Amino acid sequence: MARIAGVDIPREKRVVIALTYIYGIGKTSAQKILSEAGISEDTRVRDLTEDELNKIRETVDGYKVEGDLRRETNLNIKRLMEIASYRGIRHRRGLPVRGQNTKNNARTRKGPVKTVANKKK
Repeated sequence: MARIAGVDIPREKRVVIALTYIYGIGKTSAQKILSEAGISEDTRVRDLTEDELNKIRETVDGYKVEGDLRRETNLNIKRLMEIASYRGIRHRRGLPVRGQNTKNNARTRKGPVKTVANKKK
């Protein structure tokens, strides 16, 4: 397995898809990285030479990925919670942050239903 930015990327997949296994790299970022490194998107990870892997690693080092990106995201959320902005309060209460409807949906954010109606006797 090739290791890039502290992540083992799968050997059997195309490089452009395998790079998306790194947190912070989507398909477009992966395409940009490969074009900067001068590597074809159709190449499989197992077919990459050590030089090509090093080129990809150097290019990825220019991006904010994995631990740094996760840390920055968490700090941004903490900052919102500390200043008690609307979004911060929604984060604190575990409710949807981006204006979604909560009357009928939002089960993912709100969690399982806690109350159950009484059974008729």
